[in-house]
Amino acid sequence: MTRKHIPGILAMAAIVVASNILVQFLFGQWLTWGAFTYPLAFLVTDLMNRLYGPGPARQVVFAGFIVGVFCSLIGTQIMGEFGPLVTFRIAIGSGLAFLTAQLLDVAIFDRLRQGKWWRAPLASTLVGSSVDTALFFTIAFSAGLTFIEPDNDVSWAGEALPLLGFGPQAPLWVSLAVADWLVKLGLALVALIPFRMIVSRAAGNTTMA
Repeated sequence: MTRKHIPGILAMAAIVVASNILVQFLFGQWLTWGAFTYPLAFLVTDLMNRLYGPGPARQVVFAGFIVGVFCSLIGTQIMGEFGPLVTFRIAIGSGLAFLTAQLLDVAIFDRLRQGKWWRAPLASTLVGSSVDTALFFTIAFSAGLTFIEPDNDVSWAGEALPLLGFGPQAPLWVSLAVADWLVKLGLALVALIPFRMIVSRAAGNTTMA
């Protein structure tokens, strides 16, 4: 790690901390405010990968993971209305989903880096985001994984409701996951704009130097 990697590490840390705080606040029926900040982690990872390569990108991912673990430990000590703000299942799901999805993002981006400028960030973010959502919500709320934390009652998440309020019957946690995934997909497209601008500016500065 060098000094030029520090902005990426600080940005990732800020996103992880902000997301852990904002996930406590609802946005509508299916989302929290954290759903709109967390996907920016993929933008940071992709920028580090494009500008400095997969090695520094992984370092930023591991830094974000450590910050996330620290946030989870703090969350387990803060009691909310229904118990600790962060349960063991949520901590496991969050950490495993983050690390797996981000490292997958790094690998896919690196494989596609020689193609059109948008292909690597878009493909890696779409795949990484999908894996992230599937892992987190399944581990944290699926009835089939109650053995992870038997004392944690997540029966509320299994309540059968119309998907997103209008689709076929599905457990509540599936609607939460789909809503989260749709936000990630939308932000993956929007993030291409700052990605292009930052990379182009960095390339211009390198040329002038």
